[in-house]
Amino acid sequence: MNGARDQKNSKNRRSRSDWVGVILRGMAMGTADLVPGVSGGTIAFLTGIYEELLGTLAGLRLSLFGVLKREGLAAAWRQSNLAFLMALVGGMGVAVVALAGLLHHLLEAHPVLLWAFFFGLVAASVPAMLRDTGMLPGAGIRRGALIKNVGHWGIFGLGAVTAWTITGLPELISEPGLAELVLAGACAICAMILPGISGSFILVILGAYAVVIKAVAELDFLRLGAVGIGCALGLLLFSRALDGLFRKYREMAVALLSGFLLGSLRKLWPWQDGPIDDQWLAATGCALIGAAVLWILTALSRR
Repeated sequence: MNGARDQKNSKNRRSRSDWVGVILRGMAMGTADLVPGVSGGTIAFLTGIYEELLGTLAGLRLSLFGVLKREGLAAAWRQSNLAFLMALVGGMGVAVVALAGLLHHLLEAHPVLLWAFFFGLVAASVPAMLRDTGMLPGAGIRRGALIKNVGHWGIFGLGAVTAWTITGLPELISEPGLAELVLAGACAICAMILPGISGSFILVILGAYAVVIKAVAELDFLRLGAVGIGCALGLLLFSRALDGLFRKYREMAVALLSGFLLGSLRKLWPWQDGPIDDQWLAATGCALIGAAVLWILTALSRR
């Protein structure tokens, strides 16, 4: 117990540059979550903050009110690691507000190039995550690990098939009301913290993506509030289960999430509505840029 508390306290004693890094990671996550098919959870995992994020969310319990009453606001703030969460959410909020209009424009004006960029980024994420489990040659595979890795590859395949199926679903709701927006928010936030499954794409399936983007652009606080309530409910119910899964079965969880990433490439294929056109060369360049961005993000996170 004391060890866990000391770890949280050390995280709260980050330097100024560390906090800037958390905010920038939040901005990268917010940017990714705006695009259907890209998960902010992927960015969190590859930049080294995913498990801290899960642990922080899972630690948001009603018992914190007892800490607040007994020890004061500062103690509750430190124990819950809220400084980290607020910095991350703040960065995500800045990205969403600043870039929602731009990404909406790019999706309409240059969809092939934008999808190609994210296709390259997500495609490069798959081997980056698999190396973390020892499932790829040269990734630290030990003697006797082959049988274990066969099981992991099976979990990986299950994740890929699941994500491939989900990304092929048609839109289920055409005109979501406030109740549907609460449900959409709960489902989307669960997807957003899963690498490989896009919260924005869940909004597309539920017919809420255009409504939410419009609400952000027009600052429609009624609809945004409904989505926010759904997000809060989804986080409270889902984050603890996922945190427990990572603590007990980390390698299997990463294998499953890597499969989600591979399957999600179906939604990111640049030519969704037809054959490959004369933009293939520019699209290839954008895909390589996306892969390079992923490589830079992972390299910086290791430092």
